[in-house]
Amino acid sequence: MTPVVAPAPSGAKQIASILPVNLPGGATLNYAFDGYYAYNFNQPTGRANNLRAYDVLSNVFSINQADVIFDLDPDVAAHRRYGFRIDLQFGQATETLQGNPAVEPRPDIYRNIFQAYGTYVIPVGHGLNVDFGKWASSLGVEGNYTKDQMNYSRSFYFYYLPFYHTGVRTSYHVNDKLAVNYWVVNGTNQSEPTNGYKDELFGFALQPAKSLSWTANYYVGQEHPDAAPATNCTVPVQPGLCFTPINPAPNGKIHIFDSYATWQVRPRLTLQAEADYVIQREWANAAPGQSSAPSHTDGGAGYVQFQLNSRSSLAARGEYLSDRGGLFSNATQALKEATVTYKYSFGDGFDAFLEYRRDWSNQSYFVTSTPASPSSHQDTATVGLVWWYGGKQGAW
Repeated sequence: MTPVVAPAPSGAKQIASILPVNLPGGATLNYAFDGYYAYNFNQPTGRANNLRAYDVLSNVFSINQADVIFDLDPDVAAHRRYGFRIDLQFGQATETLQGNPAVEPRPDIYRNIFQAYGTYVIPVGHGLNVDFGKWASSLGVEGNYTKDQMNYSRSFYFYYLPFYHTGVRTSYHVNDKLAVNYWVVNGTNQSEPTNGYKDELFGFALQPAKSLSWTANYYVGQEHPDAAPATNCTVPVQPGLCFTPINPAPNGKIHIFDSYATWQVRPRLTLQAEADYVIQREWANAAPGQSSAPSHTDGGAGYVQFQLNSRSSLAARGEYLSDRGGLFSNATQALKEATVTYKYSFGDGFDAFLEYRRDWSNQSYFVTSTPASPSSHQDTATVGLVWWYGGKQGAW
């Protein structure tokens, strides 16, 4: 493919792009590399950081993720109502984010496909957007691409809330201030489901002013499997598609209430807040001997970022998560974390993050160099380096 010529400032010499970014018809190609070195002062056995989504290793030079993104947005003005997007992802984040064998029957098939969906804008009112495929969950304020985040590490809630969904989602812009959303999906973190129940999301995104946005979501689903893997199928099928029924199968529901807001207080000062409440039961109507007691996870996070100058910023995050029943951490505990991050931009497409974070609990939970003696806290210092290059503008 012939390299395109990247725009250059007035009076500057134009230089051909090394990689193609802007394709004919408005499509873009985008590339990213995210790596880090973290040090955990607990010196945990195996150098594994507890309850981390992406910065999972300590005292290791790590490839967090490498990505290639193809994006073609619909352009109604140009009489193209369709579009599609494919995000391919590789690295440690892929193992965390994609294909947990506990909830995915065949995780390897989809593991490197972070997103893959097609879009069509139905000519109804201001336009009804319909997507079909697999996409990153919009539950929670934080996202996948580090370049778009205030902090390098992700919050407990990013790790706990769903990473992705597969199904159909719709979004309708009532006006320039309000959009309403509805999804029907296989489940949470399920490219292929473990039961026949279809989860749903109802939500809205409100922007009453250019400096203020608020998103609220309600998600209901059923996450318990109704079948178990088997090896005695007599009908030829694809590998991994042989099952035996679970009878009776747990039928309890999960309910997620998620809300977050962003306020651009001043050109240099940004505030964010998130609140979440999750409740899940194993059985909707428990029979004798079956537990119907629900597990709860709730709390929230607050963020602040101050732009020091055109190249650097300082951000902080504070978070509280009450895990009653061990839905998140497999232990009943109250988790807290505080993070401070200095971010420096060497230029458009290259950011460095210097971060200090402390996690702590009301239980002795965090692994140390002596596994039999866990600690009530975990402190980490991290240097993250993020490169990106492409034709897509704004957040990815």
